[in-house]
Amino acid sequence: MPFSFAKIYPILDSAMIPASGRTEFLRRLGGSLAEAGVTVLEYRNKTGSDAEILADAAALRAAMPAPNIKLILDDRADLVEGSGFDGVHVDAGDVSPAEARRIVGPDRIVGTFGGSTEFLPGVLEAPVDYLAVGPVYRTTTKVTDKAPIGPEGVRRMRELAGPERVLTCAAGITLETAPLVLAAGASTVAVSAAIFHAPDPAAEFRRWLAALE
Repeated sequence: MPFSFAKIYPILDSAMIPASGRTEFLRRLGGSLAEAGVTVLEYRNKTGSDAEILADAAALRAAMPAPNIKLILDDRADLVEGSGFDGVHVDAGDVSPAEARRIVGPDRIVGTFGGSTEFLPGVLEAPVDYLAVGPVYRTTTKVTDKAPIGPEGVRRMRELAGPERVLTCAAGITLETAPLVLAAGASTVAVSAAIFHAPDPAAEFRRWLAALE
């Protein structure tokens, strides 16, 4: 599926969603993000039931309509069709990129973790639309035992990937460091806490977008 990332790729983790008034919260949040110019959003829920994930997905999809906004579901290739989302991101421990592609079909987005200091064996030949690399800096949002690679690591991964590959870079990136990561070769910076811990996530997204575009 041909599509392009903006310079900032927001990832909404379910831990940032209040337990009370969940659906209304997501509809308000999704609507404000759509108005702010979000074109691609990933929703990540590592612990919720299928019913919770699908309910959250329905609220986001209603507030962030296709085809102008691409919604990506973390891990759960099996729920993409039922959610009405546009694709899936899979990591080690999930289904393989090839299996994810088989499940979601040829027209949806598939992304996967590509590696840190080297690309994982076979990943450059995988049937995916983008590769995530990192962690770039230290982060508390996602548990990882990998050492931060910094902008120099991003630059190496870009050299290994070639100029055309879409690389998303994540972990601990701030508005001050994002330009360094993009200059090193990232196609987009994936940001979670920096956006969704802000008092007004939509306003924060606009601030990032204006600074990076």
